[in-house]
Formats: sequence, structure tokens, C-alpha cells
Amino acid sequence: MKITFNSPVVLGFTLAACLVTLLSETILPGFNTNYFAALGHFDWGRVADYLRLFSHVLGHSGWPHLVGNFSIILLIGPILEEKYGSKKLLVMILVTALATAAINNIFWDTGLMGASGIVFMMILLGSLVNFSAGTIPITFILIVILYLGQELYTAITVDDEISQYAHIMGGLCGMLFGFALGKGGIGTKIPGMK
Repeated sequence: MKITFNSPVVLGFTLAACLVTLLSETILPGFNTNYFAALGHFDWGRVADYLRLFSHVLGHSGWPHLVGNFSIILLIGPILEEKYGSKKLLVMILVTALATAAINNIFWDTGLMGASGIVFMMILLGSLVNFSAGTIPITFILIVILYLGQELYTAITVDDEISQYAHIMGGLCGMLFGFALGKGGIGTKIPGMK
């Protein structure tokens, strides 16, 4: 048997997030919050704020937060990377990171850290990998009800430190990617991608 690096984007993403968490938990306390969190107040004149729109998906509040997100990413991500290709999946991750940070910065003044928006994007995208024109899979409907419904309910009824709206935005991104790239969508091309 041979060990293979089967999913370069997913594995690279996982290793980078693990490294950020390891450094934050050991020799560089605050590394995650200083460089890998969207701050909630965007300064148009500060270059670091533009980078944080994307880097926040690498920062996590600790190992339990990271393991919760990446256990799902490592489960679904390789399937999506095989289906759509590494470049397309990377673009989808970056667009989702930007969308979740933007929605957070526009409507709230709280910070945002973690890959849960990416998790929800992958969950919804994964439920649409086999849809065809004129159909909507029942599994997709159930995922929307169970995952996004729960997040919407929690966002309205619970005051916690979790950004359910980032989860919802990630899920919406997954839906859009799934319908756009599926068999019944506009095609399998993302502009600029082969």
C-alpha cells in the first residue's frame, strides 16, 4: 500500500489551519486573532484587512473548533475536489471566504474566525453533485431544511458567539456553485478556469 496526497487543496487547507492553530496555542499566542480573523470593522486603508477577508478561514479558537470544522472538510472535500478539480474548489473556497467575511463586515461589528462557512458550502455543494436539469434532489431539500433551517432558527433565537449568518452564507454559496456547475446548470466552467 502507498499513501497518496489525494486532495492537494483540501490537505493544504487543513495543514495550513493546523499550523496556524499550533502556533497560536504554543509559541505565538494571539497569532490566530491577530492575522487570521476578519475583525468586523474594515479599514479600507489597511492592507491586512483585505488579507483577513480570506485568511479568517485558517484561524480557529482552538483545537476543538478546528477538529469540528476539518472533520467535515476532510470527509466531503476530497469528493468535491475529485468532482470539480483542485482549481475550481480553491476558487469556491476563496469566494466563500470573501462572501462570509463581507456579510459579517457589512452587517455586524464582531470578528469572524474559522472555516465553518466553508463547511456549509461543502455540505450544500455535496448534496448537489448529481443533480440534473429540471430536478431537485430530495437530499438537497433535506440538507437545506436541517442545516440552514437550524442555523436560521439559532441566529434568531440564540445569542452566542457563533456566526450563524456566515454558515448560512457559506450554504448559499454552496447552493449557487452546485446549481451553476451541475449537469443542469450553466456549465462546468468557472470564468478563467479550464
